[in-house]
Amino acid sequence: MINSNDMNSECDPAGGMVLDNEIKELNAVAQEIEKVARSLGLDFFPVYFEVCPAEALYTFGAYGMPVRFTHWSFGKAFHRLKTQYDLNLSRIYELVINSNPSYAFLLEGNKLIQNKLVIGHVYAHVDFFKNNRYFKNTPRDMVERMAAHAQQIRNYELQYGQYTVEKTIDAVFSIQEHVDPRSHIGRRKLDEKEKKLTKKSNPISSVYEDLWSMAEKEAEVEITKKVEYEDLLLYLIEHAPSLQEWQRDVVSMIRDESLYFYPQMETKIINEGWATFWHSRIMREIGIEDGETIDAAIMHSQVVQPSRGALNPYYLGVKIWEALDKKYDRATLFDVREAENDVSFIRNYLDKEIIEELNLFNFRKMGAQWQVTDTAWKKVRDNLAQQLVRGGNPTIVVCDGDYGDKGGLLLRHCHEGLDLDLKYLEKTLAYVQYLWGKPAYLETIMDNRKLIFECQNGQVTKTQQQD
Repeated sequence: MINSNDMNSECDPAGGMVLDNEIKELNAVAQEIEKVARSLGLDFFPVYFEVCPAEALYTFGAYGMPVRFTHWSFGKAFHRLKTQYDLNLSRIYELVINSNPSYAFLLEGNKLIQNKLVIGHVYAHVDFFKNNRYFKNTPRDMVERMAAHAQQIRNYELQYGQYTVEKTIDAVFSIQEHVDPRSHIGRRKLDEKEKKLTKKSNPISSVYEDLWSMAEKEAEVEITKKVEYEDLLLYLIEHAPSLQEWQRDVVSMIRDESLYFYPQMETKIINEGWATFWHSRIMREIGIEDGETIDAAIMHSQVVQPSRGALNPYYLGVKIWEALDKKYDRATLFDVREAENDVSFIRNYLDKEIIEELNLFNFRKMGAQWQVTDTAWKKVRDNLAQQLVRGGNPTIVVCDGDYGDKGGLLLRHCHEGLDLDLKYLEKTLAYVQYLWGKPAYLETIMDNRKLIFECQNGQVTKTQQQD
């Protein structure tokens, strides 16, 4: 393991062998790049680097972390990633963990110049994790938490059976994105010192203190009367009548992990663009030898290469950051890095010039053909931003936990112009009904008609049109 802050690291924890010359050289490079990155204004947690074989790195990529509970979906993801690597279709050069200290895993076999670029990329990512407001409340000890989750779920498997536990995980995974990532935000209560300062600076407040207290209590009552809940997993934890306590614990653990990953889902473009923007500048600052120039250029071009079938977040993100760098000073760039997520980044800074340069347009499939539907830059920008809301997932809210006075769970799809996929709707609603333990309903719009889908005993039995 390479500790960028400690030149005295001498042992590989796995084998106890003295680091070879290549690892020592990489250790020195990491420290040099760290100094350059900090001199450019980047502010990041301590970073530990470890060189891993492809199989280990792709396992981490499939699971999302170095340690996590087992599930067949992770194995499926690993097989896909590893096959693409084996066929030379794609490659993961590094994986960085949002924690304090942060951990970065480098692909064994990378050339030194490739690792130089990757290390600069990592430091920029960690700067983003530390300073972006959407990561402010993510736990920085999630590696340890996920290890504890894995052990607890293993205990449940031994106690209740792997099949039973896996069935619950399957159901929760089908709705794991339906959490409220802003659930930690609420009305901040003043402490006693702040209350005294408020009274001192505004004597009138003390005269009407009882009225302010009444208003606060009424506001709290209004909050408790909220009829729609965005956090479906939390609602199931607190209200599902048939969940056993161990199942509530499993839902709670997966919810914690979903909340941890949510900011990464919300900031893919701005974060990858930021890291790409800075690794380019760091490489220029440290200087590279003539023999390394071509390798560095090839790797950078592979990272930002436009894709015909999908939007490359590295490419779009770095183009926006480069445009901002031409217009504003570096302090403004750091302010943007702190305040924005993908939706606001696109809405505020994807302008006409960038859209025309990248030849972006709206399109959709009509029959067997793909057709361009719009090229007006504002519509292109707004359409892209809309697709990024909630990470591209539909908004589903809980409306009633006693629907029809029979204990049914009523969900509502907040229709925003796109109909739900019927196949996914039916399978997901069956999972929700399994977790709830009683009939589950989903209100949505399809083909401009308001419908309610009802699920009992794992089967969607009917649709009911609303007036």
